[in-house]
Amino acid sequence: MVSENEYDNIKRMEIVYTPIGIIHSEHTEHEKTPIQGIFNPSVGTIELFPEYEKGLADIERFSHLIILYHFDRATGKNLTQKPFLDLEKERGIFAIRHFNRPNPIGISIVDLLGIEGNILKIGAVDILDGTPLLDIKPYVHQFDHRDDVKNGWVDEQHTDDISGWNATPKALRKRERIHL
Repeated sequence: MVSENEYDNIKRMEIVYTPIGIIHSEHTEHEKTPIQGIFNPSVGTIELFPEYEKGLADIERFSHLIILYHFDRATGKNLTQKPFLDLEKERGIFAIRHFNRPNPIGISIVDLLGIEGNILKIGAVDILDGTPLLDIKPYVHQFDHRDDVKNGWVDEQHTDDISGWNATPKALRKRERIHL
């Protein structure tokens, strides 16, 4: 437990990140953007700013990347929100993946499809076009995969067939199950 003074110092701390690139995709509206990229064949690019290109050395040997980005078009900072998969009940923001968070930071696992200079071609994109990129990390199966995972309230949503849904916020509100 931290002291009250340490608590206050941390709480007042300002943390600033500078974008290292821009994520480009076909998605331009929240309502029509997939809620998870794994179920969507969308392809996009990461345009890494040229001064960071050297940091891409050896990344071509990975099949997947973890990307962190800033939800620059978040519309609020909520502590509860109805998730797109469950429109009946509000959930704590830290138990869902909604963009309206106290710190609007997004994380996605994408497929690395190719690299040309400072441009990375990526698949399984669930990110709005023009989103500021904060960081790239390699997905390493031995480090990032977990067995015996509990999926909380999501398990109650009968998502076994979600890969066949049109899993965008607009479609999920209507509970349409449109097969791709």
